[in-house]
Order: sequence, then C-alpha cells, then structure tokens
Amino acid sequence: FQQTVDFTDEDVYIFPTSYAQRRLWFLDQFDQGSPYYNIPTAIRVTGPLDVKILEDVLTEIVRRHEALRTVFIAQDGEPMQVILPKMPVHLPIEDLRQLPVEKRESEAMRLAREEARKPFALATGPVFRVLIIRLDDEDAIIVLNLHHIIADGWSMAVLVREVAVLYNAFSSGLPSPLPELEIQYADFAEWQREYLQGEVLEEQASYWKQVLTGVPPVLELPTDHPRPAVFSSRGASWTFRIPKDLVDAVKRMAQREGATPFMAFMAAFEALLHRYSGQETLTVGTPVANRTQAEIEPLIGVFINTLVLRADFEPHTTFRQLLQQTRERALGAYAHQDLPFEMLVEEIQPERDMSHTPLFQAMFIMQNTPLQGEGQQVSDINMHILELDAGTATFDMTYSLAEQAAGMHVSVEYSTDLFELPTIQRMARHYINLLEAAVAQPDTSVDALPMLTPEERRTILRDWNTTTQDHRDATVQELFSQTAARQPDAIAVRWQKQTLTYGQLEQRSNQLAHFLREKGVGPETLVGVMMEKSIDLIITLMGVLKAGGAYLPINPAYPPERIRYMIEDSRIPILLSQAETSAQTTFLDKLSDPCSLITDYPLSDYPEKTPANFTAPDNLAYVIYTSGSTGRPKGVAISHRSLINSYKGWEQVYHLLDEARSHLQMANFSFDVFSGDLVRALLSGGKLV
Repeated sequence: FQQTVDFTDEDVYIFPTSYAQRRLWFLDQFDQGSPYYNIPTAIRVTGPLDVKILEDVLTEIVRRHEALRTVFIAQDGEPMQVILPKMPVHLPIEDLRQLPVEKRESEAMRLAREEARKPFALATGPVFRVLIIRLDDEDAIIVLNLHHIIADGWSMAVLVREVAVLYNAFSSGLPSPLPELEIQYADFAEWQREYLQGEVLEEQASYWKQVLTGVPPVLELPTDHPRPAVFSSRGASWTFRIPKDLVDAVKRMAQREGATPFMAFMAAFEALLHRYSGQETLTVGTPVANRTQAEIEPLIGVFINTLVLRADFEPHTTFRQLLQQTRERALGAYAHQDLPFEMLVEEIQPERDMSHTPLFQAMFIMQNTPLQGEGQQVSDINMHILELDAGTATFDMTYSLAEQAAGMHVSVEYSTDLFELPTIQRMARHYINLLEAAVAQPDTSVDALPMLTPEERRTILRDWNTTTQDHRDATVQELFSQTAARQPDAIAVRWQKQTLTYGQLEQRSNQLAHFLREKGVGPETLVGVMMEKSIDLIITLMGVLKAGGAYLPINPAYPPERIRYMIEDSRIPILLSQAETSAQTTFLDKLSDPCSLITDYPLSDYPEKTPANFTAPDNLAYVIYTSGSTGRPKGVAISHRSLINSYKGWEQVYHLLDEARSHLQMANFSFDVFSGDLVRALLSGGKLV
C-alpha cells in the first residue's frame, strides 16, 4: 500500500519536523532503503485470534495517534511532516498451517525477520506496518514494524498496551476505554522549536561542550575484523542473564552510594570498555525517554533523546570512585537532556568519519519494556513479546538491560562487521565477573578487579606460559638436516620464480660449510652476511650454521656509517656478500681489525656431505643489532637453544597443518623476526616464501 497525498485537501496538515525527525529524515535520504532505523516488535498470540477485531483495534489506534498517519516531504530542502486525515490499516496474513509442524516455527521467525528488515518509504507511507503469521488455529505471531521517525521504545510499549486494552474491550462489544489524547506529536515538535533557542539553547550547549572536550573520537575495542570504511547496519543480537542475587547485591551497593541501579550497572559497563580498550577516557551513549510532561507520556512519537556520558580513569581509580563519577555525570546529563543529540553533534562538530557513529560507539540502556516470557491475558488470548533479531546494529555494541523476576535480562546488539559471537559472549562473562568483583571489592582499583573466569586465568597464566617443555639438546643445523633427510624433494624455499628443495639446500649449504671451515669458521665465530633477499641468502645462513659459526645480518640498505660501526663493533673476521651489494664496503681495508670480504664461493669444489658438528646448543647462532634509538646500537647474542625454543613453542601448531604449508617471510633480514621465521618454516618441513 502506498498513500497518495493530496496536498490541497483541507484535512491535510503540514508541520515542521522535530529535531530528531529532521535528523532521521536526512539519514534516510543518505541511505534510502536501509532498515537501519526500523523498530520491529513481535507478539506471540496463543488462543483464537480474531483478525477482524485486531483490524478494528489498529484502525482506532491510528485514528488516535497522528504520528501513525504521518508522511514526510521536503519543502525548500527541509523535511516537513504531513498529517493525513486517515491511513487505512492493512493486515496481510502469512498462513503456515500447510507446512509440517516441525518447520513452522523456523519459517515464522524467518518471515518475521524479513518483515523487520523491509524499508519504509517516508514520502508516501505508511511508516507503520503489521504482519500476521499464522502457525496454527490458535497460535500466531503479530509483527509490528514502525520507522524510528514516528516512534521510539516507549512508543512501542504504548502501542502494545493499547492493542491489549482495545482488543479486550472490542472483543466484549464495548467501546474504547482510552481517553482522548490531549496533544499530538506535532504539538510537541512545535513547542520544542520554540523552547530551544536563546538562553536555554546557549546554556544547554555550553554544558555539553565543556563535558565532551577532549574525548577520543572512537572507542578502540579489540575487534575480530577491521573496521570498514563505511559503517553498515549489519548486526546480530544475543542475550544473557545476570543472576538475581547479583542484581540485588548491585542494587544494595548503589543504594549505599546514593546512586541508582542504572548508574551502578553503567559504571561496570564503562569499566568493561576501559579494560578492553585501555583508554583513559571514553564515552557511552544512553537514551532518555525525554517525556518530561504528563501530556506526552501516552503519545506515540520519537521523543527519545541520547545522552553522552563521559568516563575518565586515573591509574588507581577505584570502582567506588568510578560509581560516584558516573552518578555525578548522569545527574548533570539529566539536567541538560533537553538539547537533542542532533543539535549536540552540530554544536560539538566532531571530526566526521563514515566508519563510526559520532561522539560514541557503545550504547547502554536500562528499560522496563515487556520481554519474552512475560505475557498478559487479553480476552480469550494470551499475548507476550518475542525476542526478534532484525539482523541490524545501530552502534558497534549496545547493552539493553531489563529486570525480570529471575534476574536481569541483557540483550546485546552488535555489529557483525566488527565482532564474532564468541567475542560478545566472552565480554558478557567478563561484565558479570566485574559486577561480582565490584560488589565484593568496591575500593579496589578498576584495573585490578578480577575479570577473567578461572578457566581463562588458567589458560593465560599457566597453559600459554608453559615453558618447561623437554627441548632436546640440538642445534638448528642438526634439526634441519633431519628434516631434509625426511623430505629431500619437498620445496624448502621459493623466491619469486626460483625454488630450492630441501635436498638441494642441504647439499649446497654443506658445500659452503666446508668452504667456510677452511677459512677458520667454527663455534663462536661470527660471520657477517650482507645480502639482499634471495635463494643464495638462505644457502649462506644455513652454510654458516653448518660450519659451526654464527651469522651477523647486515642490511645492504643501511647507511655506510652504520655498516662500518657494526663491522668494527662485532669484529667479524669474514663478511659474505654479493658482488652487486658490496660497493659500500670500500672502507674494509682501513679497519683496525682485518675483515675479509668474500663475494664468490667455489661450491662445486667442496663435498656435499654434512660436515661434522662441533656446535653445542649454547653456542651462538646469530647476533642481531638494536636500532640504537635509545643510544648506541648494541649486538644481542642469540644461542641455538634460544632459537630452537622459539620454534618449539610453535611446533605443535605446525603439526596441525596439512603437508602443503607455506610460511611467508615478510620481515627485513636485519630484524630478529627473520631468523624466527626461518627456523619455524625449515625445521617444520614447510616452504619459506
């Protein structure tokens, strides 16, 4: 159905939008067809639902609330709300009674989610839809879907309540017991524009500018996926429960501190975000109903406003101090809640970034709306709200809390562009742990409150730090030769289009080792290697180790002064290089300690068999020089035992991989990661690329 608007009709009224409606309209123009701002609710109905009575009920509600028969047009580039004299109610029915019983539930929820994601056309309407899904003669789901431009969470509660009251009356043949509304949403929009100007606007804006000065632009939570360049509405929901005894304990703590339960639960959420992000200052958004006048409490409309609460953490901030800070900032925000979030963004003018929402990216809500399992009897039917995951997310993460008899029900809406479900579940466990710790130890530093579960502590502190493995006394060259003997034809190294098998690398490094032995290389002999990445580089390193020596990596791109310093400081007797990279070594003949430059290796003149091994695990394998950023560069000596330990820590992981495994070598030759990558690939039988 699409409404055709006759603007010459004297019964059609045109009003300016509220500030919230204005922002939502502009967002819709920017991303038309998006379900981002849909507000769906699903009601499970058991009993003989009378569709005709339900249609009469909704027709009466649409008559009562002008917002439900409003569309939005542009005049001179500005949105206007157009109130129509009537808006027919259409109740499409999806009948699933022909399906097998076991398939009806899943199909019903699929249809409900599909309806929740359907976009609205604001200019033609309607911006309010209903879908009935029949599962059986006395089992149905009613999906109510409103665009946020005409409703908020409170409005949905008003709508559900009026459906129940009117259905009860109409099914008994009685007239509506609901009193006529004193004002309509357009009246509020007009009042808001008149009120927010002059001194009121200046005082409200001044407060928020002062509070939000210096806040970081984005909450840096560790995410499972990189933040996309443009924030999307793709999301999911997951629920958990905070036990009732813990909820009661949190309430008692809040009461002792002169705070509300909301403030206590919010403080714990801020602590969770601080612990995950490591940020000393962060912001969290929280909605307020903003229905400060009795006349607007029963209205359907978008009154909700978003407040931004700032949290600051000093190194030793206790939870009690954090709770007091949250209390003070919440009270200050409530006293200045009249400034619409839309105007706040305009006043603050944060740096715009399409990858995240402005001013905050995490939302915290504590509400008292109907939830799953809490139903009510209406005439001869029973109605209760269902959890409906529309597959969207408004922010990076939203925690919505609502108290039930069994404890606190928490629904987490999260961006699937950023997070995987296990991460969300882990954060929920940590949130509960922080609450328990805060109740038990309120004077403990927030940074010291225990957050991990016993299993996580055991994994991180014990399992991941077990360094007492039985590492056999061996050297890098011995373990490599064993691997080469097992798989001589497997590819060991690939450089561009060149490859070298394990057998070929074993043979050529053996020949180089015999050559270097003739030059006096043995245990604790340091050999400089100044070469570009190549097949020859890997042969050279393995040859130095097989000769019993240790290598000193020198990046040919280093300035000549640094190269000279490294050679002089390390006192290497030999420098192995390539003819094309040795131009920077013209100063060698001027060194106080002689250093021989070798660029040509007559390998064919030497045997291919493995030379005798005189190296012990505690002998040098290589020396790496620090950057010198904190003083003069220093050579750090690494033994075979240390290098093999770095491989052993990964060995069990590599054994889980299939045989066709490659290890990408990205590090610079003069960076210690290079040597780690080298042994992890070649000692595990992988291919070093």
